Amino acid sequence: MASLLRLYNTLSRAKEPLRPIDSGRVRMYACGPTVYDAAHIGNARPLIVFDLLFRLLRHVYGAEAVTYARNVTDVDDKINARAAERGITIRELTDGTLAQFHDDIRRLGILMPETVNVPGQPPAMIEPRATDHIVEMTALIDRLVAAGHAYVAEDHVLFDVPSMPDYGALSRRPLDEMEAGARVDVAPYKRSPLDFVLWKPSKPAEPSWPSPAGIAASGRPGWHIECSAMAWKHLGETFDIHAGGIDLVFPHHENEVAQSRCCFGTPVMANIWLHNGFLQVEGEKMSKSLGNFVTLREVLADWPGEVVRLAMLRTHYRQPIDWTLRGLEEASRTLDRWYEAAGDVAPGPAPDSVLEPLLDDLNTPAALGEVHRLDDPAALRAGAGLLGLLGQTKSERDRAAVAASGVDAAAVERLIAERKDARARKDWAESDRIRGALTALGVTVKDSKDGTTTWTVSQ
Repeated sequence: MASLLRLYNTLSRAKEPLRPIDSGRVRMYACGPTVYDAAHIGNARPLIVFDLLFRLLRHVYGAEAVTYARNVTDVDDKINARAAERGITIRELTDGTLAQFHDDIRRLGILMPETVNVPGQPPAMIEPRATDHIVEMTALIDRLVAAGHAYVAEDHVLFDVPSMPDYGALSRRPLDEMEAGARVDVAPYKRSPLDFVLWKPSKPAEPSWPSPAGIAASGRPGWHIECSAMAWKHLGETFDIHAGGIDLVFPHHENEVAQSRCCFGTPVMANIWLHNGFLQVEGEKMSKSLGNFVTLREVLADWPGEVVRLAMLRTHYRQPIDWTLRGLEEASRTLDRWYEAAGDVAPGPAPDSVLEPLLDDLNTPAALGEVHRLDDPAALRAGAGLLGLLGQTKSERDRAAVAASGVDAAAVERLIAERKDARARKDWAESDRIRGALTALGVTVKDSKDGTTTWTVSQ
């Protein structure tokens, strides 16, 4: 079954079977957040998509055979500016923003290092921070300078793009087009307009570290070098899958490829490059100027994380997604039906009917269609579980909804008992009055054929 996993490779522009470099071990890297502000709903898409891939790889190859690194960028111009704006230290800003990010994505059902790593065993998931890998960055830069692929100019270190003949293979942008775009604002110390910064001097009050390449002044890394360094440290010189949003193909991922290949003399940095499509809000590109910029936390204030996850997975990851209120409402109704149908039954074996479309380049729309067709509760729970859904039993979900709502469960039970007595007396007016009172509390009651009554808090 493992040999049947096929993924669309941006590098080759074709679906390819995943063939791990090391037999029985899969290594994956994904570009994570820049922690200067709250994550927006567009940031949630790659997190959910690549979490799904991580889950699928663990299912196919075994949990102990998959290593996933998702980085955190905590040194950046935006971070410096935001910390200065708020009058706090950079570390205070990045620690606080990262803590909020973690709280948000846990609610999306994203697997975390503490949930998958086993003490005493190599970590299955790593979340490396850029500032913890400065030594690796400077080591890469020194190697690039020594190999003639980078040079020092005015206390900067720049990558020499013309030194790499096939630069641009990932994005497939013509060289003259890239040069024309780069000439808009060319620093005088650049040999070529396409050359990009590996290291730069720090301004006063900015974070700084000892510089590489014999530069006396302290400085800080450019953006692209951090991912090359962290991937090398945790996954090796080459690895199996590199993932990220489609907006990162150029220049970020193109420059990662250039740095890593030229440093290590390898034909590839990663064998398969996976990219998710853009997100729009109600048919328009999300932007603050249009007033439709929505943070993940704002969405989670109104919708359970599982609803957000399902709404994302209804669209294939490579296609643009239109984020709508209607989509959230439909996802919520779907989950309600599935929880009702699955009840508290334990999951059975994962159904092949759901697994097969996932093995075909994460075809989540087809997989969800197959979940809809499952009529066995154990199969339904297992099929949805492959997608990171139905993570609770119905009873657990109901209790969590009650706890979150602030509804007084004891008071509800008393009202239900009173309604039961009224129905036994055939006092239908009183029964309807109590049902109305329960509805006003946000409680939905359901009378079963065996005479019992269950209740849930409206989602």
